[in-house]
Amino acid sequence: MIKVGLVGYGYWGINLLRNFMNAKNCTVKTVCDPRPDRLEVAKRSYPTVDLTRAYDDLLKDPEIDAIILATPVFSHYPLAKQALLAGKHVLVEKPFTASVAHAEELIELAEQRGLVIMVDHTFLYTGSVQKIKALCEAGEIGKLQYFDSTRINLGLFQSDVNVIWDLAPHDISILFHLISRQPVSLTATGKAHAINKIENIAYLTLHFDSDFIAHFTCSWISPLKVRRILIGGDRKMVLYDDVEPTEKVKIYDTTYKVDTSEQEKYKMMVDYRTGDIFIPKVAQKEALAEMAADFVSSILDNKKPMVDGHKGLEVVRVLEAAETSIKQNGKEIYL
Repeated sequence: MIKVGLVGYGYWGINLLRNFMNAKNCTVKTVCDPRPDRLEVAKRSYPTVDLTRAYDDLLKDPEIDAIILATPVFSHYPLAKQALLAGKHVLVEKPFTASVAHAEELIELAEQRGLVIMVDHTFLYTGSVQKIKALCEAGEIGKLQYFDSTRINLGLFQSDVNVIWDLAPHDISILFHLISRQPVSLTATGKAHAINKIENIAYLTLHFDSDFIAHFTCSWISPLKVRRILIGGDRKMVLYDDVEPTEKVKIYDTTYKVDTSEQEKYKMMVDYRTGDIFIPKVAQKEALAEMAADFVSSILDNKKPMVDGHKGLEVVRVLEAAETSIKQNGKEIYL
């Protein structure tokens, strides 16, 4: 039985507590939050769980095997480092850390001490993303040509990170889950419309050493909530719409072909093909429960989780470079 300490009982901490309390071979022993009112909420829902406002109580408790950090990104590095030094396995909410250097240090520390460090990129555990990955691996989509993500809504403005750090990690992690190649450079632009000068709308493009391209649109100032990814291949195209209640994945038997023969070299001849739309059956399961099970089994079975520290680092590397590009008016940053 793995005993866990949860740090942070806000919006996401509520979901984490519920799923880890229900996880096989696991229980949450203690919830830590500096806000007394949040601890009261936890106590009403789970009377058997211990409560504390002091993080040191978790670190010093020999019964606690692992610590979950559902805290702001600026706190991830110091809290995770303390936990690793105390011999605890660590699960960190996205994004992993606020810098590449901090992510690399935590990975090295975990490896030195033989501890699991994992990042909660929850979308990778959804039936929708797993179905899309299976389609890509089976060659159903063909050679991938583009990945186009739109993640926009009205709010919530963050006080410590810009909109790319807040929204883009979800879809960047999905992209890296689907493809094996790494981008060689990126460009990003964004604007801040609030007095804190933190960008609330931004556009990010990843460039590869091939004709594949990935683009991300992020916004806190859209009147609509959109969670949509388009994936194009030379055989078929995929629409993943997470706002859809049931038909989240649609496969379009649609593509095009450009005539490159010698006699057509001076004029563009494009043959468009529009076929059926197929809606595959997607496993209906709670992604967060799957993530919790992965973390617990990684500890018990001494195996690498699906989203280990290195996977989290890949995302942070893009986020850090994107912020640099924005501050330099869209300058291309090489990775």
